[in-house]
Amino acid sequence: MLKVRDLVVAYGGIEALKGISVDVPDGQIVTLIGANGAGKSTLLRTIMGLVKPRSGSVEYNEENIKDLNSQHIVSRGITLVPEGRRVFPNLTVLENLRIGAYLRKDEEGIAKDIKRIYELFPRLEERNWQMAGTLSGGEQQMLALGRALMSRPKLIMMDEPSLGLAPLVIKDIFNIIRRINESGTTVLLVEQNANMALKVAHHAYVLETGRIKTEGSGRELLENEEIKEAYLGKKKK
Repeated sequence: MLKVRDLVVAYGGIEALKGISVDVPDGQIVTLIGANGAGKSTLLRTIMGLVKPRSGSVEYNEENIKDLNSQHIVSRGITLVPEGRRVFPNLTVLENLRIGAYLRKDEEGIAKDIKRIYELFPRLEERNWQMAGTLSGGEQQMLALGRALMSRPKLIMMDEPSLGLAPLVIKDIFNIIRRINESGTTVLLVEQNANMALKVAHHAYVLETGRIKTEGSGRELLENEEIKEAYLGKKKK
């Protein structure tokens, strides 16, 4: 589905990505883990057309999308849930959801999808009249996910969906990520909570200072002693 090849991205003279290659197969959850500054968010922003790479390619369904703008990329079926949620605080929950469907004209389909979002996130239906800025952090994250789903993406990218959330809410968010994937949407996930991210991942990459250090199935990386020590807070015996 998505193939990133030899991608180099630089801010000024500093290379944030140093020739990385990543595959996101159709129907899978692929996770990127790594420390702050490793280049994870830069990769998502580059795929989304928000950052222009110095070199390399980004192919989606065999089309090179590297030079497309963000609106054209969304129209291809890719969407991004940004770090920090970025809901529109002075609009209601329902208005935020409808903004997610801004490229669509099918009012009947939009209404059906809003109903589907409410089934996935019952709390959003309870608060559909409420200003998004007054929601809790967990509810705002649910709204950000729901808004992204309103574009009917084939690939949804998520940047730190659990950031700043309570442990019980994090568990809910990861259960929802699984359900989104099981409903047929491919997921590319950037997440600092490596333990939860690797548990849901079919495949995972570890980024260090703009390079891929290692990759493997989520289970393989969960059992990797070096990964355990560096990212899962477990000491070698």
